[in-house]
Amino acid sequence: MDEVEKQLSAAVHDDDGFIDEAASHLLAAGGKRFRPLVVLLAAEFGDDPGADDVVPSAVVIELTHLATLYHDDVMDEAALRRGAVSANARWDNSIAILTGDYLFAVASRVVAGLGTDAVRIQAETFQRLVHGQIHETVGPRTGDDPLQHYLGVVADKTGSLVATAARFGAMMSGADPGVVSTLTEFGERIGAAFQLADDVIDIASESHDSGKTPGTDLREGVPTLPTLLVQQAARSEDARLLDLLSRPLSDDAEVDEALSLLRTNPALEQARSMVRREADIARSLLDQLAAGPARTALLGVCDRVVTRLG
Repeated sequence: MDEVEKQLSAAVHDDDGFIDEAASHLLAAGGKRFRPLVVLLAAEFGDDPGADDVVPSAVVIELTHLATLYHDDVMDEAALRRGAVSANARWDNSIAILTGDYLFAVASRVVAGLGTDAVRIQAETFQRLVHGQIHETVGPRTGDDPLQHYLGVVADKTGSLVATAARFGAMMSGADPGVVSTLTEFGERIGAAFQLADDVIDIASESHDSGKTPGTDLREGVPTLPTLLVQQAARSEDARLLDLLSRPLSDDAEVDEALSLLRTNPALEQARSMVRREADIARSLLDQLAAGPARTALLGVCDRVVTRLG
């Protein structure tokens, strides 16, 4: 991970001081580096975990993730990211968008050195990321199930990149094709589970470590797993909550009221159960892999998803 950090810093560096500052802004803010960690752990299942292309592939994954954050913050009009002022708030939307584009370009430059298969996989992943963002922006169409639409967005926007992280790690270290396939599916499942867990945490926790302003999704009227489950149930006793969830909330008192009602609603426990089920599926996939420290670590990742729920 130390080497990943070094190569990330080197990759985003630009001799133009302003570009260097903007591109390094979110990198310097920290983050869990969850996706590069998945790359490195997946690489342990190959013949050569220390292969030269493993760390650069982790860098590609994290650069791609960082780029999406710049764009997401513009679309969400977010003021904070990772506890720091977002790029769009510090500068403006145009700078944030262009910086995201710059990071995508840097990721493309790095992946070009990893071979044509890696370039193709990265392109397919990028396509899914944008596909998910478009679907999230447009919203479900007439006749679509809003919950299934949302789960599809989560799969594309989050699951796809974590799946590629696991795939890259296994590929670059020379793992058998069956192992690569298993780890790719694991990444897809655990990536979605992490995002859905964040949905629960953003409501259930009085304070959390996402770095986002509490209640952001409620303020923007953005659907999440618990709110969609409330709307799907449409219970008469939830009339007030359903009213609050039907629109963006600009009033702090209404945000607090919505959070209070959600925390006592059965939909929150239903959401927890869905996250646990997804983590259990990811855990079962690991049974197909060789026992050892890497599998134990990935099992720990599954456990972490569940313990984060509270």
